[in-house]
Formats: sequence, C-alpha cells, structure tokens
Amino acid sequence: MYFAALLARTEDGWEASDTELDNVETLTDLADLAREAAVDEDTVVALLEQEDAWFGVVRVDGDDDPRIFVSNAAAAARSSYGSLLTDELLGRDETVEDDLDSLDLDGTEDGEPGAQDAEAEADDQTGTPVPTGPLGDPALLDDLGVGEKDLLALERDALSEIADALGCTDVLEAVR
Repeated sequence: MYFAALLARTEDGWEASDTELDNVETLTDLADLAREAAVDEDTVVALLEQEDAWFGVVRVDGDDDPRIFVSNAAAAARSSYGSLLTDELLGRDETVEDDLDSLDLDGTEDGEPGAQDAEAEADDQTGTPVPTGPLGDPALLDDLGVGEKDLLALERDALSEIADALGCTDVLEAVR
C-alpha cells in the first residue's frame, strides 16, 4: 500500500494534499505535479512511502531540478513508484520498454549457445546496480529542520516524524 502527499510551503505554514500517482510515470511528471501545488513558486515536498518498506522525499523549489532521497533504494527499486526515484538517482533511462522490446528474439533460449552473452548484454544495458540502504541527497531538508543525520536515522513512521520537524503534523494527518 502506497501513500503519497504533497506539502506546499506558504507564508502561513504548510498546505498538504494527498495525491494520486496513477498518472505519474516519470520523475518529471512528479515534479510537474509538485509545481502545480506550489504557492508563489515556493518549496514543495513530495512524501512517498510503501508501508514500512521504504520512504522517499522529493523536494521541488521553483524551476530547479528536483532533489531526491530514498530511505531504502533496493526496496524502492522493486516498486513502481519507488523505481521512478531510484532510476533517476542511478541515471537509468526513464522510458518503459514495450512488450516486443523485452522479448528475446535472438533465437536463443536458456542453455543454448549465445544465451549467456545475451543475458550479459542485457545486464550491461540496465545500468548501475541498486545499492541497499539510502540513496540520494540526505541534506535536502536541512534548511527546513530535518538534518541529514535525522533523515538517515528515520525508520518507522518516518513521514510523521518529517512532518513533525517541519511543523505540519496536523496538516499531513488530515490527508492521510
């Protein structure tokens, strides 16, 4: 089960909105969604989590590139929404292969000559392996009250602790 919310900073504090990620296919889509929620191009923080497996934070400041942190890259990479973040952090191509592209059409099957070469080539195309543990910019919330060490130490109920440090627990809980 996923939870995603956008926290938009305003002059009066934070505004929260839960968000559906059904139409989000890339980090660019998520950043655009965050910018739409922004008030006067101020900071928007997207919070994502999958039960207690991983959480992610995406910070968007105006037109700047999004800054990303993922608590457990290996777990996030195995989920559809988490892989948006880990793929970006690892420099992987955001395009999704269509079914025909993913078929092995070289005439080999497991155990046949050439099959291992095809597998090795496919591994080379996937890019950098996903590390276990945190990935991204753990300092992305430093100026908002969540230090790097604090962010790295979060485990269970991380989004509530982040919201507490930002001073918007009630706002986040209202959309949970």
